[in-house]
Amino acid sequence: MRPIASVHEIPLGEGRTIAVDGEMIAVFRLRDGSVRAISAVCPHKGGPLADGQIDLKQVICPLHLNAWDLRTGCSLSGQQDVAVYPVFIDDDKIMLGE
Repeated sequence: MRPIASVHEIPLGEGRTIAVDGEMIAVFRLRDGSVRAISAVCPHKGGPLADGQIDLKQVICPLHLNAWDLRTGCSLSGQQDVAVYPVFIDDDKIMLGE
């Protein structure tokens, strides 16, 4: 486990792209205060998923409105699934699990 960002770097209801060991990860701070992380790049056309609209369950790509489940990375719109990364908050730090 290691810190990848401060919780204060991501406003509630938004996402940010964070580079971790050469991987681009979209980290979201949901409105309930929890965090989720998935691959930052849409497999459809390379859209920036961190810029997508989110709710407590899904992210919608800002380019073509494809959707993915934030917990599983499974596509909700017939696209390729995306990777999911285990993250949690510890003392105001967003931690990446293993």
